Amino acid sequence: MAVPLTKFIARSITMLAAALFLACAQAGAARAEDTGTLYPQARTFFPEADRFGAFEGAPPAAPVYRGDKLLGYVFLTNDVVRIPAYSGKPINTLVGFDLAGRITGIAIVHHEEPILAVGITEARLKAFTDQYRGKSVFKPITVGAPRPGYAAVDTISGATITVMVQNATITKSVRRVAESRGLRPGGIAPSSVSAAPNAGAASSAARAPVPPRSDTSAARSVADPAEEPLWKEVWRNRKYSVALLLVGLGVLSLILVFQDWLARHPRFLWYLRRGFLLFTLFFIGWYALAQLSVMHVLTFLHAAMRNFQWENFLIDPMLFILWGFVALTLLLWGRGVYCGWLCPYGALQELENQLARWLGVKQLEFPDVVHERLSAVKYLVLIMLFGISLQSLVEAAHYAEIEPFKTTIVMHFFREWPFVLYSGALLVVAAFNRKFFCKYLCPLGAALAIPGRFRVFDWWLRRRKECGRPCQTCAHECEVRAIRQTGEINANECHYCLDCQVTYYNERKCMPLIERMKRRERATRAREVVQAMEPHAGPMGLDEHSEPRSSRDGPTE
Repeated sequence: MAVPLTKFIARSITMLAAALFLACAQAGAARAEDTGTLYPQARTFFPEADRFGAFEGAPPAAPVYRGDKLLGYVFLTNDVVRIPAYSGKPINTLVGFDLAGRITGIAIVHHEEPILAVGITEARLKAFTDQYRGKSVFKPITVGAPRPGYAAVDTISGATITVMVQNATITKSVRRVAESRGLRPGGIAPSSVSAAPNAGAASSAARAPVPPRSDTSAARSVADPAEEPLWKEVWRNRKYSVALLLVGLGVLSLILVFQDWLARHPRFLWYLRRGFLLFTLFFIGWYALAQLSVMHVLTFLHAAMRNFQWENFLIDPMLFILWGFVALTLLLWGRGVYCGWLCPYGALQELENQLARWLGVKQLEFPDVVHERLSAVKYLVLIMLFGISLQSLVEAAHYAEIEPFKTTIVMHFFREWPFVLYSGALLVVAAFNRKFFCKYLCPLGAALAIPGRFRVFDWWLRRRKECGRPCQTCAHECEVRAIRQTGEINANECHYCLDCQVTYYNERKCMPLIERMKRRERATRAREVVQAMEPHAGPMGLDEHSEPRSSRDGPTE
């Protein structure tokens, strides 16, 4: 007998619902089976424990037992607070604490921070997390220099902002979980806590930690409205560095606005530029670690395509201010302002090359046909990195190591030898070919060149009609080869060093000015000859202010 269609559909739905219920029940049972198996790191937090409970309560935490004795709790920070790091996503961390209110261990179980994925070794990361062992969950913890009333932990060089986010996440979440379990300052164990039913014997099988759950619940909360956002604290702590950076950017703004006057005073401009490059290298780079990277561009693009929040970028004041200034100068002057004045690695290359020239190192240049093709490589690198980032930002961070910035500037060469060797090799090449990496390989420069094409003005860098036709002085002197043989400045490659502007106003180097000066000299000599002949031949109709027509019809700027 045929089954009616409606009954068939009803049975199918019932079977599907039962299957889904069974799957969810099995998943829940697997999670509740043994937290110590799901997260083996928890066993190192409590070596004496023989069983772990399930994540439960509000906020969720798993009790830890030895026999019937409650030892403490472990929990995941993503279940309590979610403070986004520079990647825009939180760092999920497993935290344990005992009934005396002491942290017993910390382990990062999931993150998407490029700086932690590439550049920070496991040993350095473990050394950082181990500092939290034994610290009270009720005493505030500060990163870096000690503060009255705070416990202090050392930062990780090159990852200060990420460490501050991690510290805030740990301290806020562990206190909330401890208070929710009845713990109070002084380590008084809650009288209401009793040993839970046996959660099952601990399994000896080791499984990898499961990824953080994507579901949310009432117990999973964010920072209280009354709490100050972390970025405000960071800005307050770095107020002196912020002030000095703003002063430096103000000076650079004046240089750009009054560049014509400075170009007429080349000696003063030479000292001013070298001084600013030293400021960029030592303060912006090696001290403030504000080296921009193509990873910042990719992170921004991903945030814009998904869930953009300004708070994610305000977390690092130096980078935020620098990116804001770069965005403005891209519209007015193009990429050259950052690449020529504000990039610490670019400043290092340029200063190194100038020292090499002073020592007599012979410069090596590629033929024009090779140079033009090599200039396209950085755009290919940018496209490749963008494609990889669509799959994974962490994976893109590995390939973004083509930038030596992290090794040279951010981590002060304190890395594994292959990275140091690569960075050192690029610096050696830069001694023979000015800013080799910037010209041919830098994906950040390529990324800045794209919006730089929409700059508002083209007349900041002055040119004459004779430039390139026939004069080639500036084209031959441009050491980044941003001036075409036809005389135009290629703004996509220009580093805004202002050398060509010094030549523009130099009457001893600029061919049109030299020709104009020669015409004036010839006119002056001709006038003197005519005036000398007047006593013998009579007035010629020339006075001291007149000049031959040919000299008055010279080229215009």
